[in-house]
Amino acid sequence: MPEAPTRPSPADATKDELRLTRAVQVPGVGGLAGVVAVIAIVAWSVAGSDFSIERFVTGMPRMGEFLVRLWPPDFGRFGLIVELLIETLQMAVVGTLIGAVLSLFLSFAAASNISPPWLYASSRFVLNVLRSIPELIFALMFVSAVGLGPFAGILALVLGSIGTIGKIYAEAMESVPSGPLDALTSAGASKRQVITYGVVPQASPLLVSYTLLLFEGNVRGATILGLVGAGGIGMELTTAMRLYDYGHLLAIILSIIVLVTVIDRLSAIIRKKIT
Repeated sequence: MPEAPTRPSPADATKDELRLTRAVQVPGVGGLAGVVAVIAIVAWSVAGSDFSIERFVTGMPRMGEFLVRLWPPDFGRFGLIVELLIETLQMAVVGTLIGAVLSLFLSFAAASNISPPWLYASSRFVLNVLRSIPELIFALMFVSAVGLGPFAGILALVLGSIGTIGKIYAEAMESVPSGPLDALTSAGASKRQVITYGVVPQASPLLVSYTLLLFEGNVRGATILGLVGAGGIGMELTTAMRLYDYGHLLAIILSIIVLVTVIDRLSAIIRKKIT
């Protein structure tokens, strides 16, 4: 017969009630030091980054003039826009698939609960290096290696995906409850069996959700890689900007917004079903 759930004692209930109804208190010495440090860092960052509200306000009329020049959109080359958007989407699909698979294998080595310390440290270092290099740099490297076109963009997306999602995969595996893993180990399961039957099933919902987020990011990233000739609609976007073809530029931007919005909604529906 199942045991009745234990209720908190009156003393514990009183403590929780006091904690929830307590007014905000003045922070102590440590809290004040933290606040001062944060303010100092923000002030230092504002001064060093040349941040200026005055310049922003002064430049707002010029921003308005630029937006006025964009209108109305010119969909005269809509067929070309759709063709390049499809290429961008294809780049994101292939780059995400390959990047996610490679990231999954690397994340096993980068998870501290299933990897030895030496392998964990080296794997994290690799992920840090990949995450530190912008995808545009990867794209330039691959354009010089394999030539202009979407293949260079796909390779750049793969490396960028590994650096971005590999760490998140590893942290998802580190966050799984240790009870089932300890039970499998106590039953004599090997490390591979612990990962296969203990870690992966528990982390799967998060892994799928993060992969969908990665795909959304890669769709947006693929539109930028075209700036350096790595395929996708970014090259057409750059050409429209250089030729001051504002109507065509706005048509491209609106088409990208529609594509990203549709993918975002579909991803949200899938994530809702699996989580």
